[in-house]
Amino acid sequence: MSFLKTVAEDEADDLVAAMYAADIEHNGYLPNYSRIFSLHPGAYQAWGGLILTIRGAMDRRRYELATIGAANQLRSTYCGLAHASILEERYFETEDLRKIVSGQAASVLSDVDREIVEFARKVADDATSVTEKDITRLREAGLTDRDIFDVVLAVAARSFFTKVLDATGTLADAAYNEMDAELRDALTVGRPIDGG
Repeated sequence: MSFLKTVAEDEADDLVAAMYAADIEHNGYLPNYSRIFSLHPGAYQAWGGLILTIRGAMDRRRYELATIGAANQLRSTYCGLAHASILEERYFETEDLRKIVSGQAASVLSDVDREIVEFARKVADDATSVTEKDITRLREAGLTDRDIFDVVLAVAARSFFTKVLDATGTLADAAYNEMDAELRDALTVGRPIDGG
């Protein structure tokens, strides 16, 4: 589950117990990411506020595409699986999502969506490699400077979360073993799935 000893459900104080209860209600089970943040619930609360602010200012589909691009580039199995699940539930058929994840997005995504995913990957991989030419391409695809900044924020926030999970050995929840096997395997780019 993780390298660190986390707070057990039956030992949780008021703040951690409330965090656990909210995440169980949202997910139907206690996610491993919630357990690791039991060691610093204030940081989890602050990150949650940040991500809600970023996501709330963006088109949700665009946010999820930027996030899946960043997660894949950052080799975050956990975040890739979590956000692919949202994309599959709300926006894409499983087969199309497999194409997006495996780099065959040309037949599935619009030009602007492909630009967003590629830009998110580039920012996640090496933000210093971004040039004015990259920004111009996004503008030409129809994004405003605010849209571009929101994609950067989404990627930067994802980087924080993936680094916390991976540095602590926090594995993706066993529930993701139920995902379409081909899609799940394509998204298992870093640490394995818990119980997998």
